[in-house]
Amino acid sequence: MINKCEFIGNVTAPPEIRFTQSGTPVASFTVACNEKWKDKEGNQHEEVEFVRCVAWQRLAEVCGEYLTTGKQVYVFGKQKTRKWQDKDGADRWTTEIVISEMKMLGSKSDQGRSSGAGHSDFPPEPQGDGETGDDVPF
Repeated sequence: MINKCEFIGNVTAPPEIRFTQSGTPVASFTVACNEKWKDKEGNQHEEVEFVRCVAWQRLAEVCGEYLTTGKQVYVFGKQKTRKWQDKDGADRWTTEIVISEMKMLGSKSDQGRSSGAGHSDFPPEPQGDGETGDDVPF
């Protein structure tokens, strides 16, 4: 079986950095992926898909340091759905991409770096995936 996901989009807000009880850094952020097309009549259409991303360890630190709102980014990882309970004890599910590689995109004036499971070099859209992070357990 294969579980691989890759997206190019814009970061909707700066990553939220948290730490596990053992001190491992975790970064959570959302990437907005726009798709534009023309129908048979030539009318322009656009859809936006919001992709929740999670990075761990050193990659989380790099995301927290370099990703900003509107920054175009390539992310690669695997899809994972986890179950958790909200403040009222109701079961909730979150589907996210656990990223293993991230590459910032853009012009040379954007200067940045990339990181991932294997390190590689790397030099705006509105937020709104329906989850504010207030109910997320980490």
